[in-house]
Amino acid sequence: MESLFFWVSKLAWFIIAPDNLLLFLLLVSWILLRRGAYGLAKRLLGFVVIILMVVLLLPIGEWLLYPLEARFPANPKLPKKIDGIIVLSGAENAFLSSLWGQEELGDSAERDIAFLELARQYPDAKLVFSGGSGSLIHQGYKAADVANRLFDKLGLDLSRVTFERDSRNTFENVVFSKEVVRPDPGQRWILITSASHMPRAVGVFCKAGWPVIPYPVDHRTMPGKLVGIDVSLSGHLRSLEIGEKEWVGLIAYRLSGKTAALFPDQCVPPF
Repeated sequence: MESLFFWVSKLAWFIIAPDNLLLFLLLVSWILLRRGAYGLAKRLLGFVVIILMVVLLLPIGEWLLYPLEARFPANPKLPKKIDGIIVLSGAENAFLSSLWGQEELGDSAERDIAFLELARQYPDAKLVFSGGSGSLIHQGYKAADVANRLFDKLGLDLSRVTFERDSRNTFENVVFSKEVVRPDPGQRWILITSASHMPRAVGVFCKAGWPVIPYPVDHRTMPGKLVGIDVSLSGHLRSLEIGEKEWVGLIAYRLSGKTAALFPDQCVPPF
C-alpha cells in the first residue's frame, strides 16, 4: 500500500508541479494552434502569460512558505538533557555523488550542519540519519550513504550514528527510524529538517507516537519583507514549487491518515 502511495504521489507531483504544469499548458496551446483553434489557443496563451507575469513580480511562493516556516520557532530553547537527535535527508544528491565520487549537496545542507552542531552539543545523545532515495528511477543510490561519508570526513564518530537508508518519503522516515531506534516513552528527541517541511514531519512523528522537539533550519522567507514587487522568475518559481509541494503534501498526508491534523502542532511534553 505504501509503495502505491509513493508511486502515485510522485506521478501526481510530476503533473501538478508549477513548471511542468505551465509547460503542459504551452504544449496544449501549440496543439490548438496546429488544429486551427486560434481563439482558444490565444486565451490559453494569455492565461499562461498572465500567470508567468504574476510569478515574475510577486513572491507567491514565499506567501505559501511563510506560515509553514513560522509554525515552529527557529533556534528553539532546548533542555539540558537530550536522548536523541534525528535528521531527515534532503540535502544529499546520491546519484550525482556516485557520478563524481564525492559528496554532492544541494539545497537544505543546513540540515546536516545543524545535525553536526547538535551532535557536539549533546555528546551522549543517540544520533539518527534517516533517508534512502525519493527517486523513482535511482533507488540504488541512498542519501544515508552520502551522509555516512560526509560525517566521517567531518570528524563525527560514526559509532554514535544509526543510518536508516530504506525510507523513500517522510512517512517512511518515521516508520523505519522508529523500528530501528525503538525510542522509550518520555525520551526527548530533537528533529532537524527544513522549516517548510517541519509541520508535515512533526505531524507524522506525533501520529506515530514519537514526540520530537522541532529544530527547523533552511529558511527561505524573509519576515517583514513579504509584501512588494521583486522581479525574479526563476527564484519565485522555485519558491512556488517548494511551497506548493509542502501544502499538497500536508493535504495528502491528512487525507491518507498519516497525520492527525492538516496543519500539525508539536506534541512534545513541556520541559
